[in-house]
This record gives sequence, C-alpha cells and structure tokens, in this order.
Amino acid sequence: MADGRADGASAAFFPKSHGKPRVDDRRVLSGIIFVNRNGLRWRDAPREYGPHKTLYNRWKRWGDMGIFMRMMDGLAAQKAEPRTIMIDATYLKAHRTASSLRLKKGIQGD
Repeated sequence: MADGRADGASAAFFPKSHGKPRVDDRRVLSGIIFVNRNGLRWRDAPREYGPHKTLYNRWKRWGDMGIFMRMMDGLAAQKAEPRTIMIDATYLKAHRTASSLRLKKGIQGD
C-alpha cells in the first residue's frame, strides 16, 4: 500500500490514543519526595508535579520494583559517612501510663 492509503486504512482498525502524554519521571520523582517529606496525602500534592494518581501509581510501581532501594544504596555508596540520622518516634510504643508518670511519682514539671 502507498503511505497515504496505509495511514487511512490503519485508522479504521486501530483506535486513536486517548491517553495524555507521559509526565516526566524527574518531575514525578520530585513530587514523590515532596509528598513523603511533608507528610501529605497524594491528593494534596501540588499540580506542578503532575496528577496525584500518577505520583501514587509510579511510587507504587517503582517501590515494588525495588527502584527506591537501589537509589538509596547508590546514594549511600557515594558517601560512606552519614551526616544526618533521622529517627521517627511515631513507631516507638509508649506504655499506656507513660503520660501520667509525673503525677504518680510526684515529679514536678517546669
């Protein structure tokens, strides 16, 4: 078939693409970092990073593929001595009476 006829004939069999152009991976990675750093919900991510559904889908897909672990391993290998160590205390369990310890022991606060 001639080039002109091939385009017209194939259009009848193959539907047009309805998807939007792919959002740049660097932009999405910046958005994922922004959401995680600020403790936001995916819906609260600024639009400049792309649609929130795209951010979540790539975070999930890249996490399942182990991409983030490989990135962290690569970054750790570049700098052998850590400068900052972060501990998130939300995962530490406190005893249920820890908040009333001062009252029971008679310890005076400031």
